[in-house]
This record gives sequence, structure tokens and C-alpha cells, in this order.
Amino acid sequence: MDAVSDNRHVPLCIDLDGTLIATDTLWEGLASVLIRRPWLLFAVFAWALSGKAVLKREIAARYIRDGAEWPYRAEVIERIRTAREAGQPVWLVTGAAESTARTIADHLGLFDRVLHSSDTENLTSRRKRERLVSLCGDGGFDYAGNSRDDLEVFDAARRAIIVAPDRYATRWGNSHDAEMLPLAKTSPVAILKSIRVHQWLKNVLIAVPLILNHEFANFNLVLAAIAAFFSFSFLASAVYIVNDISDLANDRLHPRKRLRPLAAGSVSIPVISATAVALLLASIGLASLLPPMFWGVLALYAVITTVYTFVLKRKLLVDVFTLAGLYTVRIIAGAAATGVDLSFWLLAFSIFFFLSLALVKRYVELDELAEDPESRLKGRSYVGSDKDMIGQAGVAAAFSAAMVLALYVDSKEVASMYPQPALLWPLCPLILYMLLRIWILARRSQMHEDPVVFIMRDWRSQVTTVAGAALVLLAAVQL
Repeated sequence: MDAVSDNRHVPLCIDLDGTLIATDTLWEGLASVLIRRPWLLFAVFAWALSGKAVLKREIAARYIRDGAEWPYRAEVIERIRTAREAGQPVWLVTGAAESTARTIADHLGLFDRVLHSSDTENLTSRRKRERLVSLCGDGGFDYAGNSRDDLEVFDAARRAIIVAPDRYATRWGNSHDAEMLPLAKTSPVAILKSIRVHQWLKNVLIAVPLILNHEFANFNLVLAAIAAFFSFSFLASAVYIVNDISDLANDRLHPRKRLRPLAAGSVSIPVISATAVALLLASIGLASLLPPMFWGVLALYAVITTVYTFVLKRKLLVDVFTLAGLYTVRIIAGAAATGVDLSFWLLAFSIFFFLSLALVKRYVELDELAEDPESRLKGRSYVGSDKDMIGQAGVAAAFSAAMVLALYVDSKEVASMYPQPALLWPLCPLILYMLLRIWILARRSQMHEDPVVFIMRDWRSQVTTVAGAALVLLAAVQL
């Protein structure tokens, strides 16, 4: 990086969106506002017709964020500190609304002056150049930006610093020998992480009714289960994106969730929003190939997950019961897609099993809180003192799942379906081993926050699952 000039009268002017922070304040605010208040869509059109400056002001008034809740670029912050240490004044010059610009400037405490859009002027591109030239003269300022909108400002600057440039800024920088900070931008990997492909493994539950009804050799039903799997997975990924957009503020304050691509700013709001729409359309397209009953279950899942995202996730205990129910809905969806019978025993076992895992997830989050028993879990209705109660309820749910399984093994249904029903009895201790081991690891603070993903990655859990599957297959063999 070039040394900062000794000329203390030439300000270093820093752009905000995409430069100082790795996101766009307008796009992020617009997406968040419409997700939470979709009825404002027509108002957004009216604001846009009144001018982009008005749109920015109205969105900023409804998307209020603390200065700490933005994904700052550490390299740019360091560049600012270096300039200040050399005595160079630093200005924040942005097209964002005044409230957004002032909040960020006050939080960082690094700027000598703040220029921003007003109700009558959208301070970008040519207007930003004219303002800076009128204040500093042509070539009287250094400017850090990132996009096509900054090209005219670069032309008037003494020195251009191009941060995470788009293709237009890259081309300009290469032809003008500008200082380049080629930081990470949106990539296919970031998009894949945002849609959480690894979470699709949960949708394998769709195949459970098919397997337990011994229809896994029926080619047409297997194809239907595969279509249902991807339909559910695409919809779930779209919901994850909506959830991440709505929960950006909380995620950025979380020690691990702040690294998610959307929270970190490594994927843009327009790109990820288009991805969500494409996933939703793909889900609907696959669902159209399946029975109408599957459509109903898919719609139910969409409604529940949407309500969970905006309301239920903040309700004490209701959130974990909802999560357990959503896993059970996947099993119901598998039965609806394939047309096989759905067992009451399977649904009862599923509720208790997944309730235990949902409680593990909350327990781990509470375990990460400060020692203060009154400290509150961010975005939830739990406090630190709830941890022991959550642990007790989770272990009780684990034993309840094993009890339901034991009653099922001793039922008439099993005797009529399995020639060797006695081989199913070891499933009960296997289930208890898996769940209790997870709880012990949680108590030791050695547990991944998502226990379902943990089960799918942990080799002991995998061995236990394979052993259980082998017992089911052996019990079905006619000797």
C-alpha cells in the first residue's frame, strides 16, 4: 500500500457502500423493510418516483441500525488510521441517507467531516464529484471507492484507492495506475454457503416413510421421494435467505453467525435475493410433478417457517416445539409425495426425538452467554438461568423418544410388518446412546450449535445410524 502523503490539507475521502462496509445500505434496508412489511411495496414505488434521495431517506428511517451492526472492511479502517496518524484529514463522503452516515461516523469516530445525500440531492457519481471539487478543487482530494458510480470522482481525485472493485472500477484502475485493494467479492462458494446446502441433509427424512413401509424398491415412488427432497430443499434454502436478511443485525453481533456470507457482506443483497426467487420457482416446479397432498404440506411448511422467522423464534419454548414440528412435517411430506401410509408411532417418536435436538440447540446458545443468569439470548426469549431447565427438558424428551420406540416395537403393527421384530429392540438403547451423548457433549461445551448437522458429521453418530438401519433391514428379512 502506498505511503500516505504528508500534505495535511488534502483530505482522504471514503465512500461508504461497498468501500467502508462490505454491503449496500440501501439494498439491505430495502430488502429488510419489505420482508418485514411487504405492504410497503407500493409506498417504495412512490418514494422511488420522488427521487432516489427520498427513497434512501424513507428506507433509512425504517431500517435503523446501531453503528456496530455493519460489516466494516478492516483493511479500509486500517488505511484510514494510517492517514490520520500522518495528519491527513479523513472525510466520509457517501450517497447514503444522513441518519445512516451519521450513525456510522459516530460509531467509528474516525472522520473529520461527513458528506451525505439530502432530501434534494443524491450524492453519488457526478454530484459527488462536483461537491468535492467545489470544496477541495480539482485534484485536491484523495478518494476511496469501489464501483462504476465512482469513476467520475476518481477522475477528479489526486489519488484513487479502489476497494473490492467491480469490473468498471477494475478497468479504470488498471488504465490509471490506481491503488487497488482487491478484497473478496461475491463468489459461487459464498452463494452456496448462503443457501446452506449442508442443511439439505435434514430433508432425507422425506424418505423415512418410504423405507419403513418397505417400498424402497419401487422405482416410481423413489423418484417421487427424490423430487420431494429437492423441492423441500430449494424451499428451505429460500427461507434461510429470508431469515438471514431479516436477522442481519443479530447475526453480525454473534461470534459465529457474523461469518455467514450475507452478514459478512461477501454476497450482495440483489444477488442473494435473485437466488431466493430462483430457488422458490424451482421448488414450485418440482412440486407440480407430485400429488396435490404434497403441495399442501409444502405450503404448510412455508407458512410455518415464515411465521417462525418473524414471530415464533422469539417466543419462549414455542420456538423449539415449532422446530420439532418442522422436522415432523418433512416426514409427513414424504408420505404425501409417495402415497404410503403414515404411522402414528413414527410421528410420536419424531416429535420427541427432534424436540430433544431442538432443546440442545437452545442449550448450546445459552451456554455461550455470559455467567450472568439474567443475560438474555439475542433475538430469543431465554435468559442464562433457563439453561438448566432446558437441559432437563431435553433429556426427558430423549427418554420419551426411546419409550415411544419401545412401545412401537412391542405393537401389533411391528409384528405384522417384520418377520424378526425382536431385532428391533436394540434400537432403543442406540437412540438413547446417540441423544444422551449429544447432551453430555453439550454440557461439556463441546457441541455444535446445530445438533442435526452434528449427527450427520460425527462418526460415532454415523456408526449408530448405520447399525440401526442394519437392524431394521435384518428384522425385515424372512428366514
